[in-house]
Amino acid sequence: MDFNYTDEQNALRDTLARYIAKDYGFEQRRALAKSDDGFSREHWEQFAELGLLALPFPEEFGGLNGNAVDTLLVMESFGRGLVLEPYLSSVIVAGGLIRDAGSTAQKEAILPAVAGGERLLALAHYERGGRYEVSRVDTAAKADGGGWKISGAKGVVLGGGAADTLLVSANTGKGISLFLVDAKAQGLTVRSYVTQDGGRAAEVHLDNVSVGKDAPVGPEGGALPLVERALDYGIAALCAETVGIMAALDEATLEYLKTRKQFGQPIGRFQALQHRMVDMVIATEQARSMAMMAAVKADATDAAERRRALSAAKAYIGQQARFVGQQAVQLHGGMGVVDELNVSHYFKRLTMIELTFGNTDHHLGLFSDTLLAA
Repeated sequence: MDFNYTDEQNALRDTLARYIAKDYGFEQRRALAKSDDGFSREHWEQFAELGLLALPFPEEFGGLNGNAVDTLLVMESFGRGLVLEPYLSSVIVAGGLIRDAGSTAQKEAILPAVAGGERLLALAHYERGGRYEVSRVDTAAKADGGGWKISGAKGVVLGGGAADTLLVSANTGKGISLFLVDAKAQGLTVRSYVTQDGGRAAEVHLDNVSVGKDAPVGPEGGALPLVERALDYGIAALCAETVGIMAALDEATLEYLKTRKQFGQPIGRFQALQHRMVDMVIATEQARSMAMMAAVKADATDAAERRRALSAAKAYIGQQARFVGQQAVQLHGGMGVVDELNVSHYFKRLTMIELTFGNTDHHLGLFSDTLLAA
């Protein structure tokens, strides 16, 4: 297998590196986190112009026909820049659901608008008490004339506050189904809040929300494998973002060791600290290999093979990220936890990634289950 990037992928990575360095400074990011939206609409428009929002969609629907490895390059760069824009929630997860499960009419209506930066999506699936169990859905949808009425509540909806359209999972009596719900629909309440890492999530409450007959996405009762696949893409993307953060922490820590002086010399000359720095770099490179494997396997059609590989990657990278994050904070001393230093923000983002779409223990359990079933 050839693990070298294509010329187009290298060009994409270089473009993103320049953009993050020039237009997404740390202080600007801190200001965006405190804004009403929690991200920049101007940046989102720029992402559209760069083709990032169109990357994973088919060409016939305004996309660039990219794959999960292309997404890896984007998310790794976004990790380095601590990008706040809802790329994961809108483009990769919810957009991927429309791409894989939507009707032709839904794809024609939604995907070009997402690719052009004109429409934001969010998946409202997880519920209180369900933790990471994807199959647990208490929200109910009942047939109502030619349409449906949906009632229930969803928690920690990533990017839910900014979304124009929600993809809501609900039980119809025949199983879990997906529905398109306009963010301004009567009976829908969305409460957005700031997460620990400066991002945004929302609590969503649906009280007899009416949707039309064209609202269902995919077959009635057949949404569970579709949601699982979309979350698998999300996990692969998070693995790539984690590697970007780990690499940035390595660079910041190495620079600090070269400049911080104790006893008249840089602390980077102390052998014990050199060993710790080497361990951080090794952990990052090992995580990078696992993230690449996750990206390759995310496009696999065999659900069991895909889930096993992605659980292994999420668990392993979670362990390595915790090590690198803790070492970076400790080697910076007291400065490692202050709000004015980007190291603390990187560490907070790693903490949130650990808890998103299943933590390390959860995915270790899923992986061990696949071994027993083999």
